[in-house]
Amino acid sequence: MMAQAGQTPLQRLRFNNVALRRLPVDASLEGGSRTVRGACFSRVEPQPLLRPCFVAVSPRALALLGLSAEDVLADPHGPEYLSGSALLPGSEPAAHCYCGHQFGLFAGQLGDGAVCYLGEVDAGAARTDPELRGPCGRWEIQVKGAGLTPYSRQSDGRKVLRSSIREFLCSEAMFALDIPTTRAGSLVTSDLYVQRDAFYSGNPRPERCSVVLRIAPTFIRFGSFEIFNPADDFTGRQGPSAGLHDIRAQLLDYVIETFYPEIMTEHTDRKARNAAFFREVTVRTARLVALWQSVGFCHGVLNTDNMSILGLTIDYGPFGFMDRYDPEFVSNASDKKRRYSFEAQPYVCRWNLARLAEALGSELQASTAGSILDEFMPLYRNFYLGNMRRKLGLLRQEEPEDEELVEDLLKIMHNTGADFTNTFRLLSSVCCPLVGETGPGDVGTVVDLILEQCASLEELKDLARKTKQENCELEMILSMAETSPGLFNMTANQPEVAKQLEKIGRLKELLETSQDDLKVKQRDDWLIWINRYRKRLTQECDGMSDPAGVDKERVRIMDSTNPAVVLRNYIAQNAIEWAENGDFSEVQRLLKVLENPYSVPTDLKQPIWPGKKGSCETKGSTRQNVMDSRETKGTADTGCLPYNTKPPNWAREICVT
Repeated sequence: MMAQAGQTPLQRLRFNNVALRRLPVDASLEGGSRTVRGACFSRVEPQPLLRPCFVAVSPRALALLGLSAEDVLADPHGPEYLSGSALLPGSEPAAHCYCGHQFGLFAGQLGDGAVCYLGEVDAGAARTDPELRGPCGRWEIQVKGAGLTPYSRQSDGRKVLRSSIREFLCSEAMFALDIPTTRAGSLVTSDLYVQRDAFYSGNPRPERCSVVLRIAPTFIRFGSFEIFNPADDFTGRQGPSAGLHDIRAQLLDYVIETFYPEIMTEHTDRKARNAAFFREVTVRTARLVALWQSVGFCHGVLNTDNMSILGLTIDYGPFGFMDRYDPEFVSNASDKKRRYSFEAQPYVCRWNLARLAEALGSELQASTAGSILDEFMPLYRNFYLGNMRRKLGLLRQEEPEDEELVEDLLKIMHNTGADFTNTFRLLSSVCCPLVGETGPGDVGTVVDLILEQCASLEELKDLARKTKQENCELEMILSMAETSPGLFNMTANQPEVAKQLEKIGRLKELLETSQDDLKVKQRDDWLIWINRYRKRLTQECDGMSDPAGVDKERVRIMDSTNPAVVLRNYIAQNAIEWAENGDFSEVQRLLKVLENPYSVPTDLKQPIWPGKKGSCETKGSTRQNVMDSRETKGTADTGCLPYNTKPPNWAREICVT
């Protein structure tokens, strides 16, 4: 499209909507939810918001489209364009059709129930930076929350401010952590309200309709290939395009040619090409989940429809970054069976890859798929151990005992209730014995700092009691021990039962100890591990002509690998509460913090929403002064909390569904 004089930068975006030309599109604009057969996209008409306004924009994400924050904020129609309330010249609104296995069961047709594809923006031939060009030279842009589509089912196609803030911030936070992710260019809210019952408690309340501008090379996912699935043996559901293998081949060709051109170039045989594609998706997925595990990120809803075909983190819903380390951490309060717990994520990702292999059908030989799937866990463990070595500054040598050192560290963190993010951050303070024994890096000082990040006796008791109350298996085991001792003895050695018995023993131990005794034990445990770690650091410096220089580089790498701040639930919730009361400044301030997660200025603190303990006042930001507040440094009043502090007690009460 030719650029015309007088157009704004948003109006001059160059669209090249290849997906709609290469893949079948359902042209019907029939209203209401319906089954869509024989199409990968459906034409839609976004529904406008009432008086849309910007909450925040991400300069780094907008740069992918060749836009600056100033370009967008100065455009009088910016909020309308980036919420789908007005159409950008060249955009072609559509919704993507996909299926999914949700919590292990095939759900049939799902699709973009609240998301609208606007088109693909040409990155520009002159842009040589691969990060700015992407794999195909185009960026798909979507608006999430733009109204009804054929895939909305029982919903209204809207998203609210609360969930939109979380997706906007986490998309950009993950990018700053160097974790593959879809991006978020802007967040728009409005004076249009919908009723939402956030906790399914029967108490809905009105919430502001909001829209996130999402950016990625493509949002095609595992579930995109499941629209061709035959009837499922268990649920009886089938994909809307079951049996249309020609369209499946068309979709597969498009994905490989567009996003994996090197595979297309290297393989002339179709079966070999498809196997190479599946292997690359497997590698990317293993690398992605290893990165999640290394920062304590729990996705929350790892259904096949939430798995990117490019190995990106996609669809931010009830995610969570762990506070205290707990391998059984579940970020989604709706996940009662704990299917998507933190420790389960690698196994779930492999399971999802198996469903993708099945969806590819005759395009991928079953034996080939099985062999590639067998590679997943070794790949994951290799990526994960590499990440953990880097977090510990073990950069020069790979020793057999490193894996045990990591496992024992996590076990101590779990037993002591240590904060995951802050504990790793503190470990760079440990000094290599060949460099020095005294000062801020001495063992005793570091252990004291770590102990400040550990849970108290009452906190550990509460956690153990809560686990016991929520765990049906644990209750069943206790009942069996009382009523059927013989049966109990027969099952006590089974791994899962042994795990539950260990929890019972842990609670009993906590009930019989005192706070002072607990602190002594915690200190002893940490001293033992820190001394093992220092011994391992000696191997890194041993034989080097400049051990001090080697150790300095270790500290630099650790401090650029272990973030000082992540998007904890309570930090996000604090920004949400300010925004829901008309003050967007904390969302904007928090975005700046998350853009530089490895370095947080000591004078920059989060103002806690009044009513929370330690709250302080802050100047507000409304739709009239978003531009001005982008320069705000933040409030540092006495009652404010540092972004990198151990979470306050009330943070444990936050529930995300």
